[in-house]
Amino acid sequence: MLTMKAGDLVLTSLPQADGRLKLRPALVLKEMPLFHDLLICGISTNIRNCINDFDEIIRLSDDDYKKSGLLQESLIRLGFLTVMPVKDIHGSIGKISGERYTRLLNNLVNYLKK
Repeated sequence: MLTMKAGDLVLTSLPQADGRLKLRPALVLKEMPLFHDLLICGISTNIRNCINDFDEIIRLSDDDYKKSGLLQESLIRLGFLTVMPVKDIHGSIGKISGERYTRLLNNLVNYLKK
């Protein structure tokens, strides 16, 4: 069984706008209670879709880029949330820094409080 932690980047099949599934990276935000499913958000290379003060772009020059396992600059999309059973995770590719993880959680919490 895979062990995933908050802040890990994983590969999983996520639904696209057209309904098809696509294998893509995602960020583990939190393990959910009871069944231990994972709250994740999708990651995209379409950085032009970034929502300022909400999403985050991982740039090639960022300290945590190499540890992320991403192949190019990418957008962590907080608006692309889903809960995924661990069995549907294909594996871990890397992780983001604790600082970036905390910023993302704070952005999501602040948005939900509005």
